[in-house]
Amino acid sequence: MITSPVIAVSCLVAGLMVLGSISVLILRAQARQDLFRQRIARVVEPHQRRAIGAQLSATSGVGLATTGQGIGPMLGRLFGFDPDLPDHYVIQWWAALAVTLTVAVVATKLASGLAGSPAWLAVPVIWVLLSRGFFGWSAARRRDKLFVQFPDALAMIVRAVRVGIPVTDSLRAVGREINAPTGPEFARLTQELAIGVVLEDGLKVMAERNGLAEYRFFATAVALQAQTGGGLSETLETLADVIRKRVAVRQKGLALAAEAKMSSLVLAALPPLAGVALWVMNDEYIKLLFLDTLGQKILAAAIMALSGGIATMKYMIRKSLS
Repeated sequence: MITSPVIAVSCLVAGLMVLGSISVLILRAQARQDLFRQRIARVVEPHQRRAIGAQLSATSGVGLATTGQGIGPMLGRLFGFDPDLPDHYVIQWWAALAVTLTVAVVATKLASGLAGSPAWLAVPVIWVLLSRGFFGWSAARRRDKLFVQFPDALAMIVRAVRVGIPVTDSLRAVGREINAPTGPEFARLTQELAIGVVLEDGLKVMAERNGLAEYRFFATAVALQAQTGGGLSETLETLADVIRKRVAVRQKGLALAAEAKMSSLVLAALPPLAGVALWVMNDEYIKLLFLDTLGQKILAAAIMALSGGIATMKYMIRKSLS
């Protein structure tokens, strides 16, 4: 009875130390990335419009989470989210952190049956990893939607420009007609253009905000056309055709990986289905996994092994498509 509070406090202190170490490593890595982007910006800055760029940064809010100071930006960099871009995630960031913390505690509770009290040291580590994984998955899911919808948006812009509609009006039409997330992004762009932001700068910031290479191609094509002249519709039509082919190649890769995905789903579903079947046939046999100490350890080991196998299969499928 005396040693329980001591063990709990020791685990808490050690967990905070582990979390602090991981935080330092993550923040250092992101600091190196920020320094790299700043070096590129210093090279490009002489060729940009500084006044409009400053105005655009103030109105769009891009970069506030990565360059600002305080506890909020630090938490954002640590857990992998940007509080200035809430629409990039499936749920609000605070709700996501609460859910991942709950999952981390439950997972550690299962692992404590194998490793004992020291397993609680992994709570902050699991929390950070789960949070970064969730926010990364949400952002990637949104980028995939943007990628698939972008050729249709470009085709709409090309048709509008060919009949004599100004580019800004065609962008406004895309914001009205295309579904989310592409429509809201172009609607936000037209709002920025309405307050005096230059089109090239607005497209550049939109590309940086979404992290999509195709948006950068679009911004570069419009900027080059504005500087050198020529037909914008032909340039955008060529770009739309290239992106449409990239989408087709990606869809073909997803089709080829469908068998592997189905195999992973079947393998992941077999243990729970077998457990339910055994529960129906002989519930006393299954109750040992929940009531007996050794059974709880076996169940925890099985869940951890199954989770690790599912994560490995998903990683292999994702790497084969990248």
